[in-house]
Amino acid sequence: MPTVVLVRHGRTAANAAETLAGRTPGVDLDDTGVAQAEALARRLDGVRPAAIVSSPLERCVRTAQLLAGDSGTVAVDENLTECDYGRWTGRPLAELRREKLWRVVQEHPSGAVFPGGESLRAVQARAVATIREHDARIAAEAGHSAVWFAVSHGDVIKSVVADALGMHLDHFQRLAVDPCSLTAISYTERRPFVLRLNDVGGDVGFLRITRRRSRKTASSDGVVGGGRGVGAR
Repeated sequence: MPTVVLVRHGRTAANAAETLAGRTPGVDLDDTGVAQAEALARRLDGVRPAAIVSSPLERCVRTAQLLAGDSGTVAVDENLTECDYGRWTGRPLAELRREKLWRVVQEHPSGAVFPGGESLRAVQARAVATIREHDARIAAEAGHSAVWFAVSHGDVIKSVVADALGMHLDHFQRLAVDPCSLTAISYTERRPFVLRLNDVGGDVGFLRITRRRSRKTASSDGVVGGGRGVGAR
């Protein structure tokens, strides 16, 4: 089956200031974020994605465009957008930590509904459905060895990873998704495989090895005994 590379956008000034940007318009990458995205583009040089799909927010579109380069095309999908944090949007995290809801977000996120905004359950539902729909479409159009990129946000990506790991949403705060990190997932018939998580450095040659996931040989079986690794021939 195809491999989706989930990319969190590069750093923004709001990230650096520890402010919850949410869906605030005009929040773009800062200089560090641009450098992060350019470095990731260099790491991924040689990987030919069948598609690049992005959240519509500026910081994600900018990251996706830097990954695509001059000849690449970026599609926008509203369902990959940031959580609607409602009245939490634009507030400093230090201030939000004093809210009663903060403890719910940390310990029982499946029960968290942001005031005037979205629930984290809804974020996960739309994000997982969208990733799986794009994955099935790309498998049909480009084949089961295709690689594609989805550029989104930290909580959105964490919710998708939690689903792929069979992890309850209440545990998703155990996951880390840093700016411009990549997380790779392959959805097979019986289960997803998380191939990389919060990867911010190192070789990505495994994304260029396409024969191992041909339709005839793709397996839903988990490796017993550790296996030889996804990059081994």
